[in-house]
Amino acid sequence: MHIVVCVKQIPNPEAAFSMLKVDEQAKKVVPAAGLQLLMSPFDEQALEAALRIRESAGQAKITAVSVGPDSARNTLKHALAMGADEAVLVSDAALEDCGSEAAALALSHAIRQLDAVDLVLTGRQAADWDAGIAGCGIAELLDLAVITFARKLELAGTTLRVERVLADGFETLETELPALVTVSNELGEPRKPSLRETMRAARKPLAVRSAADIGLTATDIESVATRRVRERLYVPLKSGVCELMAGIDEAAQAAALAHALREARLI
Repeated sequence: MHIVVCVKQIPNPEAAFSMLKVDEQAKKVVPAAGLQLLMSPFDEQALEAALRIRESAGQAKITAVSVGPDSARNTLKHALAMGADEAVLVSDAALEDCGSEAAALALSHAIRQLDAVDLVLTGRQAADWDAGIAGCGIAELLDLAVITFARKLELAGTTLRVERVLADGFETLETELPALVTVSNELGEPRKPSLRETMRAARKPLAVRSAADIGLTATDIESVATRRVRERLYVPLKSGVCELMAGIDEAAQAAALAHALREARLI
């Protein structure tokens, strides 16, 4: 069995807001120097789901795939340390800040070049932009059945049973492989790499591919990336007005407050 897990390198979501600046002219978020980059937590849970399936199935190959700059090697090394068998990084200037749609296109092309893939897992969304587009986009491009927001996955032969999260409960679905599943945080805490696995990760294969290597041109990427245009990126201004209720005592102040709320049609 071959499982592919798509992972993304993002700025540490636990970092202080002061570590991120918005460049309104360039319409970009600019991280401060030294800001830690790591794997999106939702993608860690997708990898954890793959490892659990391998443990229950007895044997499975896990490949981690990412689109990003050369620094994303560290995220893939983390995936290898968690237990993935090999990794592929698609890194190309044409894919820099390309957006979810173009990333899904690149990931789908990279997956096509791998050995027969039975299952593709992604996080429910990336923890930087929270778009939640890439997983379903990959499924559409690869013509795969897709199940979203999974909290539990069970494999029986070529049938995958998935318990997914709803707004008011859970539902269980089954699909035949191959398929794509987006994994939610309800799956549970992902495992931490052991020292032994971290040392072994240095000897596991990590291939770097350009857009041309996976059959994409700059025109292909641009045609997809321009489907969505970012009109503006800014930090909203917050303002407030404080009005003191006059009165000789608390009862008078309460009456004045009630009158003000009534005038404002709030009560």
